[in-house]
This record gives sequence, structure tokens and C-alpha cells, in this order.
Amino acid sequence: MGQEEKPDRYVSFRGIEGESNSRELVTLLRRHIDDPAKSNRFWEQFKEKLARVGQPDGNSGRRLDELFLIHSYINNLRELFEKYDDLPALALLEQIEEESC
Repeated sequence: MGQEEKPDRYVSFRGIEGESNSRELVTLLRRHIDDPAKSNRFWEQFKEKLARVGQPDGNSGRRLDELFLIHSYINNLRELFEKYDDLPALALLEQIEEESC
């Protein structure tokens, strides 16, 4: 995609795969936080939030999605991916931040 053709989130979300990119990033994240050696209380609570994605009944009527959680915890995610030198996850996180957050 050329520079002129790059999607612009301020004009339209057309051409931006926000939902699928968010789900893919969560999959990359889970490789780390599902490992007991890499998890901690924060990530255990984050997994509880992930379990409530798409389930407003379990979240006081609020409908969470992966993109909302990524946006809300972007610095924590970046720190984790940097700690484990997960370059593919960092690249996808940067893309999501530029396109969707």
C-alpha cells in the first residue's frame, strides 16, 4: 500500500482490520501471560477482563472488546513485549496504536 493509500482512521476505519488485529495481539499476549513464570497479579486480573470480552452480563452491562483493553493498557502491553523482546507483538501493537487507538 503506497503512502497515499494508507488508511486514515480519522477519515474512515475502512481498510483497517482493528478487530482481527486486536484478537491476534491478544493471542500473542497470551503466549506470555499464560506462562506462570511470566505472569503476576496484574496479568491474572487482565485475563479475567479478557474472559468478560463480549459478555456485558458479566461486566455490569458494559461490553468490553479486545481493542478497548489494548487501548486501556497499551503501556503495560508494550512493557511486557519489550521485556521479552517480542518484536512481532511490538510491531502489531504499534500498528494497532497508529490505526485504531
